[in-house]
Amino acid sequence: MTMTASPPVATRRTAAERVLVLDFGSQYAQLIARRVREQNVYCEIVRHNIAAERVRELAPKGLILSGGPASVYAEGAPKCDPGLFELGIPVLGICYGMQLVCTSLGGKIENAASSEFGRAEISVSADDALFSGVSSQTQVWMSHGDQVANIADCFTPLASTGTCPYAAVKHKQLPIYGLQFHPEVTHTPEGGTLLANFLEKICGTTGTWKLGDFATETIEQIREQVGDRRVICGLSGGVDSSVVAALLAEAIGPQLSCILVDNGLLRQDEEKAVIKEFGDHFKTDLHVVKAEERFLSVLAGITDPQEKRRRIGHMFIECFAEEAEKINGVKFLAQGTLYPDVIESGAAVDGPADTIKLHHNVGGLPDELGFDLIEPLRDLFKDEVRKLGLQLGLPEDMVWRHPFPGPGLAVRCLGEVTKPRLETLRAADTIVIHEIKAAGLYRETSQAFAVLLPVQSVGVMGDSRTYDDALAVRCVNTDDFMTADWSHLPYELLATISTRIINEVKGVNRVVYDISSKPPATIEWE
Repeated sequence: MTMTASPPVATRRTAAERVLVLDFGSQYAQLIARRVREQNVYCEIVRHNIAAERVRELAPKGLILSGGPASVYAEGAPKCDPGLFELGIPVLGICYGMQLVCTSLGGKIENAASSEFGRAEISVSADDALFSGVSSQTQVWMSHGDQVANIADCFTPLASTGTCPYAAVKHKQLPIYGLQFHPEVTHTPEGGTLLANFLEKICGTTGTWKLGDFATETIEQIREQVGDRRVICGLSGGVDSSVVAALLAEAIGPQLSCILVDNGLLRQDEEKAVIKEFGDHFKTDLHVVKAEERFLSVLAGITDPQEKRRRIGHMFIECFAEEAEKINGVKFLAQGTLYPDVIESGAAVDGPADTIKLHHNVGGLPDELGFDLIEPLRDLFKDEVRKLGLQLGLPEDMVWRHPFPGPGLAVRCLGEVTKPRLETLRAADTIVIHEIKAAGLYRETSQAFAVLLPVQSVGVMGDSRTYDDALAVRCVNTDDFMTADWSHLPYELLATISTRIINEVKGVNRVVYDISSKPPATIEWE
């Protein structure tokens, strides 16, 4: 039986007012949708080449054209239906989307003499509803090599930078706007105001969509899809699988069986915690598969991060399927796939997005499975999942647990994955989390963990020379996990973490702190 996924939430939901995001391959397409939802406006992502007639049928209040990695003048570059600009629906083009809007309506795009990547300051030169309440000089996030060199007579400039004369433009007759920068990322502090202005003042939305009815609608859809058949759900102890299990338990009760695959890549005491939490809270039919040796065997000698993920994905589903065969009547597999998982895997829509990395839930799985796939959270961001978990009555300590990658510690153990190296990493990671909690900063940070590096360095312990492992500590703050800044932890806390790791974890003599943001880095190292 070929694996098939349940329809995404977007296709199941009706909305009195909606905004469509046309995806041109941007890694921020889902983030744009996230920002629109923050304004309580329903948003869904569609292909970049959606027909104008189909858009007319959907009757959106507005269209947002995302950024993308291509150049508008390159052969095969993604284009949109030019009929979109004749519908009278407000349009906001962002980065590549702006360049496409301008070139479609008579402008000229060139490779910029001075590319802009990172923070920049724009000067707002025109009084327009889009910039209502925005400072005349404001910081934005740029990420472009091309830019608009000349605009057609039907456009007027709204803002500029020192090297980009058309940082923002507006059509003189039609409700069409373009922004060369990215208002959706947190690095554009007043970007939320810009998007809110576009939605309310340009599109005329009223902000009536809420997350609150998500659980009810999703539970109803699961019941309809599942009927009297059985569902299996993979548990890891993380937020995503916990919320999926809670939804399924509410929807189908005793028709749910949960499987925990102990792959040897879990955090300290993870298996015990999962058994305790789900035994006490869900009273679920829980199966535990002991598979550490099998996973370490297929990972032996492997250092490429994508190959690690593929092998872990294959072994996971092999172990999972073997256990599932012992459960009668299984038809469906439920997974906790989220928006960031999907977009970073290049699978958010059938479009031109580049793949950043394979995710355990959406990559590396065999094409043929004995069950269909249910992914009730694949249209939600992490903060939305947490809110949903609280609505479902999950304990706060479970809901607010930091994310943990599907491939587990394998992608935090750079280089070859071995049992001794995992034990070193696990011990150090436990210290990091313990000290951050002791400092009262666990809820103030979004994700914190240790990374064991394939690097040794010289050190001195006592009177002896050492040549031991280096270990990195990663701690970030983020609202959506699509962009993130490194956490400015107190020096005293960092010193305590470093001292404890070096003194207590055998084989580590150097600790470094990762101060890179996302972008350009990712949160995980692999």
